Amino acid sequence: MITASLIARADEQLYTLQPSITPELAVAGQYTVGVQTLKVTHEKQLDTQTFTSQKDRPLTLEVWYPADAQAANTPTATYENVTRLHKPFSLVGKAHRDASPQASGQFPLVVLSHGYTGYRTIMFYLGEHLASHGYVVVGIDHTDSTTGDVDFVNSGFSGFPSTLINRARDQQFVLDYFSQDSSNIAKIADTKDAAVIGYSMGGFGAINTIGACYDFNQAGLQRLGFPEEAAKQLVPVFNSCNAGRESVDPRWKAMIAYAPWGGETSVHDAKSMANITVPSLYVSGDQDDVSGYENGVKKLFEQTGSDNKYLMVYENARHNIAPHPAPKVAYETDADLGHYIEPSWDNEQLNRVNMHMSLAFLECFVKSDQSKCAYLPTRDNATQVKDSDGKLSEAWPGFADRWATGIRFYHGANAK
Repeated sequence: MITASLIARADEQLYTLQPSITPELAVAGQYTVGVQTLKVTHEKQLDTQTFTSQKDRPLTLEVWYPADAQAANTPTATYENVTRLHKPFSLVGKAHRDASPQASGQFPLVVLSHGYTGYRTIMFYLGEHLASHGYVVVGIDHTDSTTGDVDFVNSGFSGFPSTLINRARDQQFVLDYFSQDSSNIAKIADTKDAAVIGYSMGGFGAINTIGACYDFNQAGLQRLGFPEEAAKQLVPVFNSCNAGRESVDPRWKAMIAYAPWGGETSVHDAKSMANITVPSLYVSGDQDDVSGYENGVKKLFEQTGSDNKYLMVYENARHNIAPHPAPKVAYETDADLGHYIEPSWDNEQLNRVNMHMSLAFLECFVKSDQSKCAYLPTRDNATQVKDSDGKLSEAWPGFADRWATGIRFYHGANAK
C-alpha cells in the first residue's frame, strides 16, 4: 500500500511517498491536527549578556494538538523559517493553522526542544505525528539560540551562554505555563503526564530537566571559549539541577534525547545522572561528530540510573538524525546543507523511524499502554541479521521483514 505524502514543500515536494515498509507506528493517528503559534514571556530571567541582572525572556511556541474534525476541510499550515545563513524557506505541513481544538479530552503535553542553532519547527513532522495520536506538542524557539538569532558566519557562538543557562529552564517553563493557562488548548493538555523531547542542545537540557545536575568547572568553560576570569566567575551561575528547581518535577513521565550534547565534556554530574528515575530513550548515530558516541551519547545512556532506559543507534549516522529533510535553499551552500543532511542515511527514513519509536516510547511510559511497550525491542543489538543457518533473525516489532536493519537497540546497561 502506498499512502499520501507526509509533508509537502511550498516550492516542491519534501516527502514524496510513504511506502508500505514504513514502520507501523509512523502512520498518522485518528486525530485531525491543528497548529497555533504563541508568543509568551518568561518573566525575570537572568540576563545572559551581563549575568548580573534580570530581564523578561520572550519565547515563541508552535503548538500542535488534536483538532475539531471539521478542521480537515481547511488549508494546511505553512512553516516559515530561515537557514543558518538566514535564507528563508517555507514548508507545508499536514496540520491545520489555527483550527479549533477538540472540545474535550485530556492529551499529554510533550515539549519539543531544538538544538543550537535551530527553530521550533525543525522536528515539525514529529509534532504533527504525535498530535495525530493524541498529544499536545509544544515546539520552542529558544531565544538567542535559533537560526534567526545567531549570525552563524561572524559570531556563531554568541548565543551559547544563553543556551547553557536557559535550555532546561525553557522546557520547564512551558510545562508550568500550560498548567496555568486558560486557553482552549491548555484545557485539553494533560500537564500531569508530560514528556520532554530534545535534539542536541535540546537533549542536553532535557537530561537536566529530568534530574541531572550540571557540573561545569572553570577549565571546562574555558574550553568552551569563555575567558579565564569570566569562566571563574560563571561556574556557580551555570551549575544547577532539575531545570533550576529544588527537585525534579514529578509530572515528567518520559524523556527522549536525540544526539544530546554534553557527554564528551562531562557537563552532567555523574552522581545525579545515576539518580535519574524518569524513563529515558537516547537516540544517536554511532559516528556523531558533534555530541560524540562512545564517550558522548552512549556514556550519558550508561550513566542514567532509570530502570527504563533505552538507546537506539543509527549505524554510520552522524549528528543530523532528527531534523526534517533539507529545504531546497539549503542545497546552495555546504554550511546550510550540513545542518540537515546525513551522508549514509535518507533523512525521510530517519524521520519515520523517529516517529515510530518516539510514539511507542511515549505510549508505553506516558499513557501506560502496555500494547505499545511491545514495540520496544527487548533484545540488545536488535538489528536484523542472517543467522548461521542462513535465516534472517526476527525483525523489530512494527518493522517489515528485511527492513529492520542498520539500527541497533539497547535496553539497560549493556550497550556495546
